[in-house]
Amino acid sequence: MASDGKFADDGTTFEQFQGSLPNNGEVNMLLLGSDSRGEKHSRTDSILIAHYDSKSKHPKIVSLMRDMYVDIPGHGKQKLNAAYAFGGPELLRKTIKQNFDIDINYYAVVDFEGFSKIVDTIAPDGIEVTVPHDMSSGIGMTLHKGTQVLHGEQLLGYVRFRHDNMSDFGRVQRQQEVVLKLKDEVASLNSVFKIPKLLGVMDPYIDTNLDTKSMMLLAKDVVTGNMKDVQSLRLPLDGSFENKTYSGVGMVLDIDLDKNKEALQEFLNDK
Repeated sequence: MASDGKFADDGTTFEQFQGSLPNNGEVNMLLLGSDSRGEKHSRTDSILIAHYDSKSKHPKIVSLMRDMYVDIPGHGKQKLNAAYAFGGPELLRKTIKQNFDIDINYYAVVDFEGFSKIVDTIAPDGIEVTVPHDMSSGIGMTLHKGTQVLHGEQLLGYVRFRHDNMSDFGRVQRQQEVVLKLKDEVASLNSVFKIPKLLGVMDPYIDTNLDTKSMMLLAKDVVTGNMKDVQSLRLPLDGSFENKTYSGVGMVLDIDLDKNKEALQEFLNDK
């Protein structure tokens, strides 16, 4: 599980992750869903920042839409998720710092197979969701409309689907929904003594630089009920971007950077 973010899926070397140490009990962690599938340089299918204030016990999650058009150090203007393909977690950290002035302390990367395994570990009885309409395109299965219990691979299809009029916006909404429900599943363990076993089972499926002791402390706050309700945000904000197409990059979300940067700062700093 422990890692320094140096290696790509194909074994090539990325720059070592240089996240700063947490400040004043506040932690920012990148949660990345990697669409690896054997490609040499995979991009991130999902990019979230998990923020936790260990003093106030306030958890927050921020979804950063992967098609935001931003400056990537050394690569010019690109889609945000290209930063991971170019330079792994460290370049993505630098990109977020340069554009939004947010310090990232840790990262965790989970690929598709790992996501399914983790879901089945945390929620062996499945997760109940309401599928708004039939989903099939691009996810390798068919999910039918209606409220139902989904297990690992099915839930992966649910959070990956984007071939409707909501596109990536619907996918980001479902990703946040599932993260919150998984947090509730961990909270339902009702015993801190179950945490080490849970982390042990999840270990092979997560690439992270967060040490086991820190994970234990975070999980303990969830299980003991000390953690408050999760607040969430999505960037870009509604009305703060335009859909554009650029040669060599494709369709992007051309954002009002100042407006989104300010919103992110206010959201994370609000106690």
